[in-house]
Amino acid sequence: MGILEKIKEIEAEMARTQKNKATEYHLGQLKAKIAKLRTQLLEPPKGSAGGGDGFEVTKFGHGRVALIGFPSVGKSTLLTMLTGTHSEAASYEFTTLTCIPGIIHYNDTKIQLLDLPGIIEGASEGKGRGRQVIAVAKSSDLVLMVLDASKSEGHRQILTRELEAVGLRLNKRPPQIYFKRKKTGGISFNSMIPLTHVDEKLCYQILHEYKIHNAEVLFREDATVDDLIDVIEGNRKYIKCVYVYNKIDVVGIDDVDNLARQPNSLVISCNLQLNLDRLLARMWEEMGLVRVYTKPQGQQPDFTDPVVLSTDRGGCTVEDFCNHIHRSLLKDVKYVLVWGTSARHYPQHCGLGHVLQDEDVVQIVKKKEKEEGGRGRFKSHTNAPTRISDREKKAPLKT
Repeated sequence: MGILEKIKEIEAEMARTQKNKATEYHLGQLKAKIAKLRTQLLEPPKGSAGGGDGFEVTKFGHGRVALIGFPSVGKSTLLTMLTGTHSEAASYEFTTLTCIPGIIHYNDTKIQLLDLPGIIEGASEGKGRGRQVIAVAKSSDLVLMVLDASKSEGHRQILTRELEAVGLRLNKRPPQIYFKRKKTGGISFNSMIPLTHVDEKLCYQILHEYKIHNAEVLFREDATVDDLIDVIEGNRKYIKCVYVYNKIDVVGIDDVDNLARQPNSLVISCNLQLNLDRLLARMWEEMGLVRVYTKPQGQQPDFTDPVVLSTDRGGCTVEDFCNHIHRSLLKDVKYVLVWGTSARHYPQHCGLGHVLQDEDVVQIVKKKEKEEGGRGRFKSHTNAPTRISDREKKAPLKT
């Protein structure tokens, strides 16, 4: 029996099982088995010589955004309108067969936009080269899920289910669960708050399913069984997602209003070029990019070429800013002067742990090199040893 058949058999058993207090341990074990099988499904087959054909392109710019959606929803048209890169668009499905990159120039930054082929139901199992498409989405900073406003709402749930099946968690934060494997000592289970979804017995059963018999588990929040399995697997990617509803020019105003009021949603029309500026602003907000301008000592700030930082790519502190310029700069920094919204007064003397905000101006003050041998009239110009015992003795005078 193959892996897909095993997954379908376990899903059928979960559908037949009633959910109550007596069956929660059995359902927890079944969920752990499905997670293990799906992890095996993503691994390359044994004996394969290297990877196959993928859609991966070289990272460029200060951020990466991936367009994901069903075929013929307007992804290629949206890429052409935002970046100017030509992507083939036609009235039939699967016009785009590979990954087409484009660059968005917005707020003095460069954002890479990827037009991916349309995915279909069953993409997590490999249908329609769905695994390659989702693998590119895992390397992105933001996912734009492009949907057709005239189609049913089920498309959004299908795409979300396919992405979650391969380890992508959309608009979620990592669960507050501490997990560490040990060599000896058995399983240590603790919680800082009362738990309503998981108890000690269920945690033991899930760990035994993974053949883990020595570990330390600490719950800092009321997490579910799925959260515990995600922490044990350790290969989940938590990524932000914006649901973009295209073709709003073919539906009524009431439907557009309902779609726009849904969480993490935005409505646009590529045909009439409606709300595209708001889409760019929303992308900027979700990616959390921070522009920092440099100021040399005694000169005006340089507002032409900012240093772009982000929380997902390293961090936004002064230390991250120095590392971004050069790795060797950090040991020479004495203090930093900051102008902008993150400073309490202008300028503010800051240390390496200060968190920078958008459009801050930073001046780095470096340590001065110490002069050897004293200063002023105490400065010695000789290379002779300072200790008398180390000096070379002069020959005695001839009398």
